Amino acid sequence: MAEPSTPLPAESFDQWAIVELFGHQRFAGRVTEARFPAGHIQLDIPATEGHSPVTQIINPSALYRMTPTTESIACAVAAQCRPAPVQRWELEATPSVPDYNDGYDEDDDDDDI
Repeated sequence: MAEPSTPLPAESFDQWAIVELFGHQRFAGRVTEARFPAGHIQLDIPATEGHSPVTQIINPSALYRMTPTTESIACAVAAQCRPAPVQRWELEATPSVPDYNDGYDEDDDDDDI
């Protein structure tokens, strides 16, 4: 009788790639499995001229296509396909904070009462 084989540990995915998402979005960078939330993809888009590095966490169901590639090709694509930053009009207006110091004078002591 054959002994059951020990399952090999699954290798985690770690690859430079061009990632295309539903909604006609295209990014490129280092793709790994996200630690949280489980089962999601982490895309680390490298810094390019005039842009800081960006990390995107992607739900795999939004993935249309992923093309493994070299670091140099991924960086060249990343320079052209950057995620749009949050725009001011997308944020709620910040409520004004009352100035509780209005009318308060530090030198005004009540010692002479």
